[in-house]
Formats: sequence, C-alpha cells, structure tokens
Amino acid sequence: MDKANETMASGYLEQQMLLAMPGMVDSNFVGSVTLMCQHNEAGAIGITINRLSNFTLGEIFSQLNLDCGSEQIRNLPVLEGGPVAPDRGFVLHSPKPGYESSMPVGSDIMVTTSRDVLADIAAESGPEKYLVALGYAGWGGGQLEGEMLANAWLSVSADTDIVFDLPLPNRFDEALGRLGINIERLHSDAGHA
Repeated sequence: MDKANETMASGYLEQQMLLAMPGMVDSNFVGSVTLMCQHNEAGAIGITINRLSNFTLGEIFSQLNLDCGSEQIRNLPVLEGGPVAPDRGFVLHSPKPGYESSMPVGSDIMVTTSRDVLADIAAESGPEKYLVALGYAGWGGGQLEGEMLANAWLSVSADTDIVFDLPLPNRFDEALGRLGINIERLHSDAGHA
C-alpha cells in the first residue's frame, strides 16, 4: 500500500480541510474552515483560514522590527488560526524551501513558524502565495476522531484556491460546495446507522 493510501486507511485527516457543522457549539469554530496541518495518533493541529483577527500584517512586522515598504502587504489581514497559543504566528504559503521551521501540508502548501518567512514577505521576496495566522486549533489523541463521529465536522480535500485566493466570507460555502452540499440542507442533528 502506498503512503497516500496508508494515510487514508488509518483515518488521518492530513491534506484535508475541516468544515464546522451547524451544530458546532464551540464559538471558536462556528462557521469555520480549518486546514489540517498534522493528524496522527497523538492528536491533530490545524489552522483556521476564514476568521479575521484584529491585526494587520504591518502590526506584526512592527512587533518583530521588520521594515516593509509595501503598503499593500502591510495592510493585509492576519487571521485567527485557532484558540491555542494565540500569540504564536503561523504562515501558510505556497512551497518555497529554505525556511528555518517549515513543514509541508501536502504538495502545494507549507506551514512555517519561523521569523525568516515573515522577513522575506516584508522584503517582498517571500513565497508567491501566503497567509498569516495567530494561534492554531489543536486536538489531543482521539479527540478529533470523537468529534467527527459526533458530526461536529465535515472534511474536504485541501484546495489552494480556497486557502489562498477566495475572499474569507466565501471559503466555507465554496468548500462545502466541493462536497456537493448546500448549507441550507444541513441540520445540526444527525443519526448513525
């Protein structure tokens, strides 16, 4: 069995996006789309990609003493990546090797937590596509699997167009549409056969 099939057979949700179902009770995730960065027997980590924080990229650059000559880049929004470690930054970006602390999230997306990627973005020499988020979503071993069984989440394959290109308010509906589902037809109650 190849590695991709082993991942699917094990039930891990790597290279997937989680969509919060209408019955989601955690206010941190209502209406959210969360890109899964890592999922294994020890737990899971994801970055929510459709919730604005109160910060701009320019404010982050100022805190890190990084100069950026581009007003357009300085005005980019920073996202709320999740409720865990909200003071820690994560950069989701198109592949560009060489950063101090990067991890691939499939073949088309990387996540980097080191300052060097932000320095490149500020200098306008960073990855072609990127978004910056503060905090992450985290689950302990078996926790996410339990939430999936309780119908708290739907999963859909990760898509770079949704992650990087779509306006934030459209990301949930577009990801749901990739499954052929209309939000008006979803209910918070579900059964199991």
